[in-house]
Amino acid sequence: MVAVATEDQAMSRGGRKRDRDAPERRCIATGEIGPTDRLLRFVVSPDGVAVPDVACKLPGRGAWLTADRGLVDRAVKKRLFSRAFRQPVETPDGLSDLLEDLVAKRLIEMISLARKAGQAVTGAEKVRAHLTGGHSRVLVQASDGSEDGKGKLARLAAAQTPAVPRLEILTAQELGLAFGREFAIHASLDAGGFARKVCAEAVRLQGLRGTQGPGANIGEEQTPYRVDDGSTGSVNSDTERAGIGGSDKDDL
Repeated sequence: MVAVATEDQAMSRGGRKRDRDAPERRCIATGEIGPTDRLLRFVVSPDGVAVPDVACKLPGRGAWLTADRGLVDRAVKKRLFSRAFRQPVETPDGLSDLLEDLVAKRLIEMISLARKAGQAVTGAEKVRAHLTGGHSRVLVQASDGSEDGKGKLARLAAAQTPAVPRLEILTAQELGLAFGREFAIHASLDAGGFARKVCAEAVRLQGLRGTQGPGANIGEEQTPYRVDDGSTGSVNSDTERAGIGGSDKDDL
């Protein structure tokens, strides 16, 4: 989860190092070219409506937009989808809220699939054992859980070598859905492939929830590309291996 600069990496705009092998697309709102793990793909339906493709599986030419609520609102206001697709394109009402809901559901689904595959546990004692046993790849905690209870496991995660990244982007009710419970406060994912997918979706969801919505933080004082030990983190190559991101060569 910690990015290491190598000779095979190049500098993207703004000075951030990027992996040349990671798929990249241009955001229709900013014009920036970046890795698809922070972008959302859209296609146009036969009746001329922009359709979110959060799984990056729908056929047809795609346009990409950074997973950021402000940029989504700008794209709708300035009709940037019509400009990108070079045809009249309508957008669904409340697109930002729709995207937040879709990405949150996808994140919950990823954690649920990890549980079914035996790659995730919940409950304070099981998570503590997961961490101390060296099995945890990602610590997931409810944004509205007790700070005292969360702090103990967060400190334990930070003390591991290497430190275990912590995601704090879902509410207790949302996290509970992933485990078939009314609510859950703590969860841990092991080094299976789902951990990478969960990290990628958490980055997108943070952008859509911003700083005001529920579950708005990925760790403490953490940007989408940082982990709790203060080291710069990256999910670019991991998400590519996990199959996240469109591959349509005709995408914008």
